[in-house]
Amino acid sequence: MAAESLGHYVLHFVQHVFRYLHFVWELFKNIPGSFKNFHTTVEQMYTIGITSIPVVIAASLATGAIMAWQLAYQFADLIPMVFVGMAVGNSVMVELCPILTAMVLAGRVGASMCSELGTMAVTEQLDAYTVLGLNPYKFLLTPRLLAALIMLPVLTILSIFIGIIGGYITAHLYKDVSFAVFFYGVRLFYQDWNLVVGLIKATLYGFFIASYACYFGYYTHSGAEGVGKSTKATVVAGMTSILIGGFVLSKLLLV
Repeated sequence: MAAESLGHYVLHFVQHVFRYLHFVWELFKNIPGSFKNFHTTVEQMYTIGITSIPVVIAASLATGAIMAWQLAYQFADLIPMVFVGMAVGNSVMVELCPILTAMVLAGRVGASMCSELGTMAVTEQLDAYTVLGLNPYKFLLTPRLLAALIMLPVLTILSIFIGIIGGYITAHLYKDVSFAVFFYGVRLFYQDWNLVVGLIKATLYGFFIASYACYFGYYTHSGAEGVGKSTKATVVAGMTSILIGGFVLSKLLLV
């Protein structure tokens, strides 16, 4: 009985994977056509990016502040405080800000996007697009994917800047680290490649968030209950993929 249930679960999971891969192929295949209605992508960029700025700033300040405090506390009387700026700069640039920004947006944007599309699916609005001869991929789904791919790196750049500022404020207020010392540390081992790696990660995370939201939203059924299940699946799949994808990219790109 347990083996039968496990087999059914595995088969269901494999079917989902293949359907998701086909769905992603359809998304990328319709990208050129979506440029004819680029205003839709711009609207999604506003929804994903501009409206998320306050929460990204708050999360980034907290991230930089916590990182600086922990480093200053651990490094106290052991090594020069200049290394606090170095560690904060590198860590928020390569790992913390890209991943935390994506996690915040997976919960905020991914869930909202999925619930919107899921509601359209269960109320047959997506079917209406098809009946009217309009391609849902071109008018609804691909613009969301493009907007996420564009705005996640932009928000990550903002997050890195705010995270470093938050780290400096904390180090200065509580450990009396001067501006010159902190930012000398930030520049000490700075490499352009570290920033590139952070932005590559942000782009991948944007793909995860938008593709999962569109996929689970598009295939939603069973009314309001189905919308809830699809939204939960989007957030869980997005956050899990962000964590695993971040580790894999770090392993591949930071050698």
